[in-house]
Amino acid sequence: MTAPSLRPARSTDAGKVGAILSGFVDATPWMPRLHSRAEDVSFAGQMIDRGWVTVALQGAEVAGFLAQNGDDIHALYIKPSAQRQGCGRALLHHAQGLRDRLTLWTFQANTGAQAFYAAHGFHEVARTDGAENDEGLPDIQMQWQKEPA
Repeated sequence: MTAPSLRPARSTDAGKVGAILSGFVDATPWMPRLHSRAEDVSFAGQMIDRGWVTVALQGAEVAGFLAQNGDDIHALYIKPSAQRQGCGRALLHHAQGLRDRLTLWTFQANTGAQAFYAAHGFHEVARTDGAENDEGLPDIQMQWQKEPA
C-alpha cells in the first residue's frame, strides 16, 4: 500500500468530491438526505472555489477530501474502498501542519469519526441536541491544539 498523495482540489474534482459526500449519506442509515446528488456536487464546487478543499489521491483517483476554512474543518470524507488506508490520516495531518488549532463538528451517532479524531489529538468541547444544524441530529464539537514547542 503506497501513501496517498495530496493536492488542492481543482474545479474538475467537484463531481468526485460531491459523489464521496453523497455516498456517505447513502450508506449511513441515520443520516437524512437533505440535498440531491446534484446539489452535493454544486456544494463541493463551491467549497473548491473558495479554496477550502484538499483531496487525497490513490494513484490518479480521488479517494477522499478535507474541506477547511481557517481553523474550521467543515468536512472530511473518504470513499469506503479507500478507508483505513491512510487517506484520512494524511489529510488530517496536513491540516494540523497548517494551523495551531483546529475545530470541527461530528454527529454523536458517528462514533467511528469520534474515535478517529480522538486518536489524532482532538477532544470534545461541546455537545448539542442538533436543533441548530440542518440535519437536526445531536452533534459534538471537537478541538485540537498544537503542543507547545
